[in-house]
Amino acid sequence: LDRAMIPLGSCTMKLNSATEMQPVSWPEFSQIHPFVPRDQIKGYLELIDDLEKMLCEITGYSAISLQPNAGSQGEYAGLLAIDGFHNRNGDPQRKICLIPESAHGTNPASAQMAGMQVIAIKCDKHGNVDLDDLNEKANKFSNELAAIMITYPSTHGVFEESIRKLCDLVHEHGGQVYMDGANLNAQLGLCKPGKFGADVAHLNLHKTFAIPHGGGGPGMGPIAVGEHLKSYLPTHPLVDTGGNDGVGNVSAAPFGSALVLTISWMYIKMMGDEGLVNATKIAILSANYIAKRLEESYPVLYKGKNGHVAHECIIDLRQFKKEAGIDVEDVAKRLIDYGFHAPTISFPVGGTMMIEPTESEPLAEVDRFCEAMISIKKEISEIVDGSYEKDNNPLTNAPHTAEMCTRDSWDYPYSREKACYPANWLREHKFWAPVARVDNAYGDRNLICSCAPLEAYI
Repeated sequence: LDRAMIPLGSCTMKLNSATEMQPVSWPEFSQIHPFVPRDQIKGYLELIDDLEKMLCEITGYSAISLQPNAGSQGEYAGLLAIDGFHNRNGDPQRKICLIPESAHGTNPASAQMAGMQVIAIKCDKHGNVDLDDLNEKANKFSNELAAIMITYPSTHGVFEESIRKLCDLVHEHGGQVYMDGANLNAQLGLCKPGKFGADVAHLNLHKTFAIPHGGGGPGMGPIAVGEHLKSYLPTHPLVDTGGNDGVGNVSAAPFGSALVLTISWMYIKMMGDEGLVNATKIAILSANYIAKRLEESYPVLYKGKNGHVAHECIIDLRQFKKEAGIDVEDVAKRLIDYGFHAPTISFPVGGTMMIEPTESEPLAEVDRFCEAMISIKKEISEIVDGSYEKDNNPLTNAPHTAEMCTRDSWDYPYSREKACYPANWLREHKFWAPVARVDNAYGDRNLICSCAPLEAYI
C-alpha cells in the first residue's frame, strides 16, 4: 500500500501530503482534552467553525455536525435526525426506509439500528435505481415512508441519471432523502447534494477530504443537513453543540476525532476552489480511462447512457471461472506479484473488482496498473488454450515469494521468471510478498493464537 497505486473501490484512498498531516503533531491540537473550557481552545474552535462553513458551502447544506466518528456513525446520526423530524411533525409511524441494491453496504445496518424497517429497491441493467419499483414501493408505504438511503454516484460506479426525479418522488410521499457521501469524491465542485434534493448527507472526511483511512481509523463522518433538519443534529451533555431537538450524542466527544479535522482544513485551504474542482474532474477522468483501457480484456459491468462511469468502475471476472477455473481471488493474489494491492473484490457484485483510482495517481501509475491487469488477462487466456492446467498455473499459485523462487526445487509448469517478473518494470522495483497463498475463508473461521504458551514464561 505504501509503494504503489491503491485502487480500492468504494473507499476513496487519496494521497495524504506531509503538509496536511503536520499539524496533527502540534501540541496545541494533539494535547487538548475534549471537555477543556472553551476559553482555552479559541483557536481550535475557530478552525472547527471555519471547517463547518467550508463544508456547508461545498455541499449546499445549512448546518453540519462534526460529531460522528465514522461514515456508519454519520448514517446513524442522519437517520436519527430524520426520525426526530417525523416525530416532531406528528408522524411517528414513519419507519420504512427504502434502500436500493446500489447503496453502500452499511446502509441497511444503520437503518435497523435507527429502528427502521428496510425495504429493498431494485436496480436496472445499467446500475441505476429502478424508478418503477421505487414508485411502486413509495405508493405502497406512503403513510409509513421515513426515508430513502441513496449513494450518489452509486456503488455501481454510475451517476443516477434521474436523481432529481428520485428525490422529488420520495418527498411527494412525505419521506426524506438521505445521501451516503462515500462517493462525494465524484461531486466536489461540480454539484451540491444539498441543492439537488438530498435532505441530509454524511461526508467521509477520512476519504474525500484526505484524512487517512488505514487501520480502521481515525475516521470522521460528519452529517450535513438542510435548514428543516438543523435542530435535530446530535447534542452533547457537557458541551454546547448540535440542535435544540437533538436526540443526544452519537460519539463520546462533542466534535468526534477533532485532532484530525486539521487535515481536512489544510486540504481544503491548500486546494482552493479550483483545486477541488480539478481533483474531482481528474478522479472521474482516471476511472473512465481505466474502464476504457480494460474493457477489451474485462467487461465493465455498469455504464451510463453515454458509455461512461463515474469515479470508479466495476469489471466482471465471473466468466473466467467457467472458462479457466479462475475466480476473482486468484486475480487478486496474482496482482501481488505485479506489486499491487488488489481492488475491492466481490462488492457490490460477487465475482467482480471495483476500481477507484482517485485524482492522486499519476498517468504513469494508472498505466502500470492497467498493464498488469491486461497481462493477467493474457495469463488467463493461456489457461483457456491449454498451456497450463486449471489448478496449476501462475494465478492459482500466486503470490510467489522470494523463498519459492530461490529454492533448489521448482515444480511448477512455468518459469521462475514468469512467476516473479511477469512485467519488465518489476526488475527495477519489485515487491516481494512475505507469505504465499493463504486460505482466507479457513483463516476467518479458525482463529489461531500466535502468542507464546504460558509455559514459555515459566
